[in-house]
Amino acid sequence: MSAVLDVRGLTVAIGGTPIVHGVGLRVDAGECVALVGASGSGKTVTARAVLGLSAPGAAVHADVFTVDGVDVGGYTDRRWRRLRGSRVGYVGQEALGALDPLRPVGREVADSLRLHTEMRAAERVDAVRDALAAVGLDPDIATDGRLAGTLSGGMRQRALIAAATVGSPALLVADEPTTALDAGVAVTVMEQLRAAQTRGAGLLVITHDLGLVAGWADRVAVVHEGRIVEQGPVAEVFAAPQHPATRALVRAAGAAAAAPAPAHGADLADRCEVDGSVQPSDDAPSGQPRTDRTTPHRAPIGSRGTERATSHGARDVLASQGLSREYDGVLAVDDVSFGLERGRVLGVIGASGSGKTTLARMLLGLETPDAGAVTLDDEPWVPLPERERRPRRHRVAAVVQDPGATFDERWNVERVLADAFSRGDERRARGALGERVDAALRQVDLDPVLRSRSPRTLSGGQRQRLAIARALATDPEVIVLDEPVTALDATVQDAVLRLLERLRDETGVAMVFVSHDLRAVRRMADDVLVVHRGAVVEHGPAAEVFARPAHPVTARLLHAAERLAAGPAAGTAAGPTG
Repeated sequence: MSAVLDVRGLTVAIGGTPIVHGVGLRVDAGECVALVGASGSGKTVTARAVLGLSAPGAAVHADVFTVDGVDVGGYTDRRWRRLRGSRVGYVGQEALGALDPLRPVGREVADSLRLHTEMRAAERVDAVRDALAAVGLDPDIATDGRLAGTLSGGMRQRALIAAATVGSPALLVADEPTTALDAGVAVTVMEQLRAAQTRGAGLLVITHDLGLVAGWADRVAVVHEGRIVEQGPVAEVFAAPQHPATRALVRAAGAAAAAPAPAHGADLADRCEVDGSVQPSDDAPSGQPRTDRTTPHRAPIGSRGTERATSHGARDVLASQGLSREYDGVLAVDDVSFGLERGRVLGVIGASGSGKTTLARMLLGLETPDAGAVTLDDEPWVPLPERERRPRRHRVAAVVQDPGATFDERWNVERVLADAFSRGDERRARGALGERVDAALRQVDLDPVLRSRSPRTLSGGQRQRLAIARALATDPEVIVLDEPVTALDATVQDAVLRLLERLRDETGVAMVFVSHDLRAVRRMADDVLVVHRGAVVEHGPAAEVFARPAHPVTARLLHAAERLAAGPAAGTAAGPTG
């Protein structure tokens, strides 16, 4: 087939420093090629060069560089702008940032037609309506003035695909198109990209999700230190990876996919006296636990530094009773109750817009519920005036998906941790500040030499480790983690999850693990809370919930995750969830 992208000997240097070295990449019409690699490998720099979007001052050179048969070597920014939207379409990762919040979505989708065709206004409206319908959106968005902020995350991502495909480009470049989406919405997004591919477009996908690559891509190119070190048919590369970087990615992805049940406490049947004494209740009403609590029992932990309370019946360190929160007449959180014991991990899963993040913010005391309460060690936590909560705030910490936005850009790593120490329990503050900072960095496997660096100069994985170190610096009893590994590549994700497992076992800290990544939740969680339209529809031991889902919503989430990994050959998935 004809190549819609053919680049050979591509080099990119920024500030005189070579970032990409001699890359060769080809995408044929109707083909999907995935570009994968660890954080900082150069895959995004490569992709942006392919789009003519390299950073200001970047030096880009290629021996051969054609897009849809057009030689684009030496193109100016102006000529690239003409090419993008006509021959090349782009789907970015963060749709809310990519769409102008002040312009109607319909006009955004129509831009490429207005700029690159001679269509009349009525013809453009018809084409936009067709493009919106093709991605499963209401065609009336073309003219009804709806803004991006009124759409869900999945709808915004589909609007981006409509904008990228409305001009029938020969090449589509999708940069992490499913990273921030739950599995159900991700399947829908990939199906829309696949539809463009079947119409003849070539598709270049940049992603850290090797499961998605295995299911949807024809070929894969592995980037390591600015070079493509291995490429070929997906099945061949993943079955017998030749380069150490590829083997590391495949090994890390395999560890996540295997998702073993946590090997600790009451999950070890041969070490637990009450194993089998509680039977799951498959007819539990919506929003209620699947099992009743058993009698208190502490399972042996062996040589671990801190014995974890792993049996139901121990005192809850964090508990919610009837939490509800309403926005504009819609219940974002609806009568949620649960308890979390010391040393245990509660996974919270659900589709986009199900209320997971609102629940997390209420647990942190960042939002006030309309009804219900949260207790910390049986004492009031939410609702409570902040002046009364502040002396205990260090006992509940947070780790978010993008910690970079939570660091003061004027501070270095040492000051970030020093600030956290100052908000902790001063009675526990022992040793000089420098020693405590170094110890905190070592605890999360960071080199103390980083203490003088700005957080923005760290890699994504390093920033997430720093966020975890900051959370631990206050000596918390509970950490609420909201999508802590979603944006990380397979190797970094595996390393961060192993770090969290170790810290949980060593410190006995309880965790609320909020994520749409079911593989990560399956790996980390002792118990799982399934949220749908603000309400808890299923709650029980993680192994039980994942093995035998009792509620249709849970079953759909699990099916969507399987469907995303299986790819288009697996058949039609359930309808969009966001």
